[in-house]
This record gives sequence, structure tokens and C-alpha cells, in this order.
Amino acid sequence: MERHEKALEILHNGTVIPAIPLVLDENRQFDEKGQKRLTRYYLEAGAGGIAIAVHTTQFEIRDPKYNLFEKVITVVAKEIEKFEKETGKVIVKVSGLCGNVDQAVKEAKIIKDLGFDAGLLSPGGTHHLTEEQMIERTKEVAKIISVIGFYLQPAANGRRFSYNYWQQLCEIDNVVAIKCAPFNRYDTIDVVRAKALSSRADKIALYTGNDDTIVFDLISKYQFNENGKTYKAQFVGGLLGHWSVNTHASVELFNKIKALKEPTNEILTLAGQVTDMNAVLFDARNNYKGNICGVHEMLRRQGLMKGIWCLDPNERLSNGQAEEIERTCKAYPYLTDDEFAKEFLKNYKD
Repeated sequence: MERHEKALEILHNGTVIPAIPLVLDENRQFDEKGQKRLTRYYLEAGAGGIAIAVHTTQFEIRDPKYNLFEKVITVVAKEIEKFEKETGKVIVKVSGLCGNVDQAVKEAKIIKDLGFDAGLLSPGGTHHLTEEQMIERTKEVAKIISVIGFYLQPAANGRRFSYNYWQQLCEIDNVVAIKCAPFNRYDTIDVVRAKALSSRADKIALYTGNDDTIVFDLISKYQFNENGKTYKAQFVGGLLGHWSVNTHASVELFNKIKALKEPTNEILTLAGQVTDMNAVLFDARNNYKGNICGVHEMLRRQGLMKGIWCLDPNERLSNGQAEEIERTCKAYPYLTDDEFAKEFLKNYKD
């Protein structure tokens, strides 16, 4: 089995895919060494895949003013390739894709040439397109590279879609997975049901992007009864901004969940604690204004980033957010990577 086929098999079976941030220096310039070090942290922590050029990475990397899209994804792709050669492991390489069909197709060709396995096709900034046009956009990108469909919450510049939209998307050849991140249980059910009833159900993997209910998504088993038949589906993994921090602890929790036959009281308790920590990291109380900086702050605390700088100088932590991050770290130390990060940095070599 060739590398790409193996990567798609890993994606299909379910794994941990952190949506990783952009590393900048104090002058808000791209920190290539820092980006390599952070990428290596995710790989050493046990992530089965890496997602770059997504919301957590800052969509502004595509702005001609910065011109960072191709540079950043190339650095990450090469670091993954280096890790694969050293370990013999295969890592699922995912890149975000954005914009109208022309831009999305252009980005798809770039990531294909760089050896990425799939493109996470964002609906962000496409409110002017009809659902039919969005389906055509997906078909065009799927001709180039395997597609991960994406239900993005409105608070992050996403939009709501009809059940019919997801039915059509599931029938597109080379759609291999869907990241479900509407942060809404009703919308989540639409995606799960569309996948379950699709003629391509066995070819599509469901990934939670609902950072507010990660564990509950992973332990839920869905069943739909239609026309005398029973259809089942469940989430097999996660592609999450939340997993861009404390990744080693998240991998351990994910593996524990995967090994369960039935949810335990311990897992149900952890589910609420993970959501509590996520609410703080993502700044849910302030409509997610500090979500990228919240991720940066956690990584800064652990020495994995030097600062919380973003391309936009107006991006910052909300009042009290740092204190809340400290609270949850003290309350749930077993959900953090404090010790793992310390050991990683001690052994890391450029």
C-alpha cells in the first residue's frame, strides 16, 4: 500500500488531527524554526494527522500583504516528511482550502504538489454562493484532491446549510470525510444522518470539530430508521483547534474512548471538564474573540511558543481569559501537557 492510500486509511479509521497555529516572532514575522518545533511537538505527542492553513493558523496567511500560505504549508509538510522518514509512520497531511472556486482550486493544486493527502474545504466567506454553487465548488476541488467537507459555525464566519446540501455533498466522489463544527446539535444531526443514509456512507469518515462537545461526539452512536431500514453512524476522530494544545493528553483520552465498549462515569465526567477548558481557551463568553490567542497562551505557558502574537495586532486575550486558563489548568492537570512539553523541549534538537 502506497503512502497516500495508507494516509487515507488512517483518516477513514479515525485519528487525532490538531488544527495547528501559526508561529510568529515578537515582530509578527514568520518564525520558521518555531513552526518546525511546534509541528514536531504534535508529531511526538502522537497526533495521527496535522491540519495547517485553517482557522487556527489564521486565514490572513493568504493575504498578499503577508504572502505566507505556501511558505507555511511547505515548512509543515517538510517537517512531517522528515518525521515519517525517521519513524516509518504515516501522518495524514491536511491543508485548509478557502475562497471562491478559482481560489480553492488553485490552493488544491498547490497542496497536491506538496504531497498533502486531503483539503479541508472551508465555507468561510462564501455566503454569496448558493448551496448549488457550493456543491459545484466541492466537485471541482474533488477532481484534484481528496476533500474533507466542513460545517463551520457562523461565529467563525461559517453558515448554516440544509439537510439536502449534506445529502448532495456525501454523494460526491472523493469526498472522504466531513468535519462537523456547527457547535449546534440540530445541525450536527443533519450531517450525521446525511452520511448514514448516503450511498457512499462507507467511504466517508465523520470528524468532530465541535470543540464544545468533543467527548460527547466521540462516544455517541447514532441510529436512523427510514423505510424499514436501520442506518448507523458515529464520529471516528476529531480535527480540532482544541487538540492543538495538550495534544499528548488528548491522544491518550482519544485512545481511551476508542477502547471503550460503553461510556463510563469517568469518561462522562471528563467530557464536561474538557468542555470547561475549551470554553476558556476559545473565549466562548466573548463570542470566541480570543480563541486564537487562547490557544497561543496555553502553548506559551508550556514553552512551546514564545508569545501569543498574531498577524493582526488587534488579536488579543479577552479580559480575565489568562486567569481562566490558569484556573482550568490547575483544576484539570491530567488534561494538560505541562510535563510532556517540558520533556519534549529538553530533548528537542533543531
